[in-house]
Amino acid sequence: MGMDLLAAMRIYVRVVERETMSGAARDLGMGQPAVSERIEKLERFLGATLLLRTGRTLKCTEAGRVFYERSQGLLAGAAEAAEAVWSANQEIGGTLRIAAAHCYGEKVVVPTIIAARVEHPGLLVELVLNDDVMDPAVEGVDLSIRLGRAGDGRYLAFPLGAVDSVLVAAPEYLDRCGPVATAQELAGHSFIRVKDAFPNDVLPMVDVATGGSRQASIRTAVTTTHWRAMYDIILGAGGIGVVQQPACAAELASGRLVRLLPEHGLLPLPVTALAPAQRPLPRKTRAMIAMLRQAIAPRPGGASATAPGRRSAARPARGQTNMSATR
Repeated sequence: MGMDLLAAMRIYVRVVERETMSGAARDLGMGQPAVSERIEKLERFLGATLLLRTGRTLKCTEAGRVFYERSQGLLAGAAEAAEAVWSANQEIGGTLRIAAAHCYGEKVVVPTIIAARVEHPGLLVELVLNDDVMDPAVEGVDLSIRLGRAGDGRYLAFPLGAVDSVLVAAPEYLDRCGPVATAQELAGHSFIRVKDAFPNDVLPMVDVATGGSRQASIRTAVTTTHWRAMYDIILGAGGIGVVQQPACAAELASGRLVRLLPEHGLLPLPVTALAPAQRPLPRKTRAMIAMLRQAIAPRPGGASATAPGRRSAARPARGQTNMSATR
């Protein structure tokens, strides 16, 4: 036949999960014509139509659905065989594709990758930073690190702990615009935030002493689409804002930033590692999850991380969920 059936299965599974040839081609690093040609060859080999075009997307025929499910099982078996060899050699190798939200990815995931590469030099990592919430199978990654409620999807969810956020300002801003002594005074100050972080210009807060919740009005002065632009404006005395604790720990310690209203805390954000629903979970993925749990546990200046929970499979994805302001 002149065709690698296992490779064709991988391509087909990705096309089904992406529902487009172009999306699968991007994930696989192939040209779209090459993906289309592989699918056509596969259909000729099987003597059956696997995919039908519906509008702009592709849907499985009944034969295509059966082949997709069987292919998933065979690909999982192939991964298990490779995993057995890697385990026997006591080495973790291969390519691990990771997606993470921008701020947490830059401040926590990147140092973890550096440590992982030192411990496992045979491990190759592809890191994608974005704030989109997607099923990792659709996203084309082995591990997706997300903040906030994980939502629904065809994945396994591994709670890693939680990350604190703090309300901060530069001393120069407070000298120029006055202190923030109460939550009511927040509305009189320029608030810098990531777009869609607080859609109603309301900041949810928690009374540290009593545990009671409250909402404080804020006055948005600047919105951005990236946490670093927000952070630079705050650090440059352009206003106040909420920043993830790992991103501002050094500046708080040095005095370049000041924590506001310490008697009012902000709800910590749960951090979850999402992996495609496959058995067994590759050893390289398990190793990265373990290292990320170690990285999140000692959060300087904040509460200890939430204890990791049991992994769970969720239902098919039904769209994007609400996520953190300072992703």
